[in-house]
Amino acid sequence: MQIEQIYTGCLAQGAYYITSNGEAAIIDPLREVQPYLDRLERDNVKLKYIFETHFHADFVSGHIDLSKKTAAPIVYGPTANPEFEATIAADGQEFNIGNIKIKALHTPGHTMESTTYLLIDENGKEHAIFSGDTLFIGDVGRPDLAQKAASMTQEQLAGILFHSLRSKIMTLADDVIVYPAHGAGSACGKNMSKETVSTIGQQKATNYALRANMTEEEFIKEVTDGLLPPPAYFGMNVAMNKQGYESFETVLNHGMRAISAKDFEAVVKDTGALILDTRKNGEFAKGFIPQSINIGIEGDFAPWVGALIADVKQPIILVTEMGQEEESVTRLSRVGFDNLIGHLEGGFEAWKKTGKEIDTVNRITAEEFSKELKIGESKVIDIRKESEYSAEHIDEAYSRPLANINDWIKTIDPKEPFFLHCAGGYRSMIAASILQARGFRNFKEIEGGFNAIAKTEVPKTDFVCQSKVL
Repeated sequence: MQIEQIYTGCLAQGAYYITSNGEAAIIDPLREVQPYLDRLERDNVKLKYIFETHFHADFVSGHIDLSKKTAAPIVYGPTANPEFEATIAADGQEFNIGNIKIKALHTPGHTMESTTYLLIDENGKEHAIFSGDTLFIGDVGRPDLAQKAASMTQEQLAGILFHSLRSKIMTLADDVIVYPAHGAGSACGKNMSKETVSTIGQQKATNYALRANMTEEEFIKEVTDGLLPPPAYFGMNVAMNKQGYESFETVLNHGMRAISAKDFEAVVKDTGALILDTRKNGEFAKGFIPQSINIGIEGDFAPWVGALIADVKQPIILVTEMGQEEESVTRLSRVGFDNLIGHLEGGFEAWKKTGKEIDTVNRITAEEFSKELKIGESKVIDIRKESEYSAEHIDEAYSRPLANINDWIKTIDPKEPFFLHCAGGYRSMIAASILQARGFRNFKEIEGGFNAIAKTEVPKTDFVCQSKVL
């Protein structure tokens, strides 16, 4: 028996590849399935089942393409109703893979179809669970994502999750391994550990939601407290996972269409496409096509695309570093952004050679900022998360998280100058590109963000009662 966790850091997502005696199972595969096909060929095994723990909201799974290419059936838990052929497992139903078994444990609460898969090894021992979004390391799945579909409140779903955990998961032996679908950085929970593997015993001892003496009322209160609104694209990803989608190869072919610098503007106008520049923030600052939005491929690319562009049907044309076209398309497809028109042939260098208009961001160093800042007079907008701002921030700075930019941008006076920063420059350049695309030119973005500012003499505080109002 072999268990391989295939972890994708930019999505904080774990897929699982399991083999035993010539047969294999894959749990919660990513959109692009070729890596799984390569593994199957490498190991000379046949894919017998594709298990889905639930209808994912934060990424588009590869279950449909993988099933078409291998003829392996897709398995969901009880109450799932996908709009394609699938096996709907009964609670407690077992599936044989080589010399092992996978047992479906219906664990609703995160969603009503959520199912945990229990692996029983060659000796009949309960070895591991693949808990999807029901149980994370240090946390449990948020119960607010499926309210509309389940016609329930988040409190009602949290109550169901409480009983699922205690009747189906906490009753397992302490040495049973826990393999979750996500780790720290995912928006599917609020307190996930950076660790991606644990045991039932360790989680009973350390996970706040599995306290032995916890009442249902306490659980509901703690699990629902502090939940931020889910990203707008989540519902659209659920629909794609439930209804079906275009093949990854089709999306890739569209995205890999090369558009010449000569034709680029006409294509943008004809299609209404958003220009998405995936280069590093430092390169973008020095020059970019006017109206471009910068979300760098080397950061939390896909989640920020989903959070800020929101509509997965938005037409997109890419500007990338040379050689990063396919990677950009792949990451977009993982979160359902399939309406790709193509990419700028030759990248930004080709655009510059045409002599067409170029825009830049007014980026200054932390040292320059420290000299220009006048506490009590200068306006500073900190776009980090509220938790980062609360830990330490510049005196008199305004807390305006990037995720809420479409709200707070309406409150900015276009004539009043301000400084803009995040932690390291990645998020502030996203904000800068959005601001400039909407006509704001009255700001300076700080290179290196708060990490660089912290090394200067700029006054800072680690105490906050309330965020300042713009």
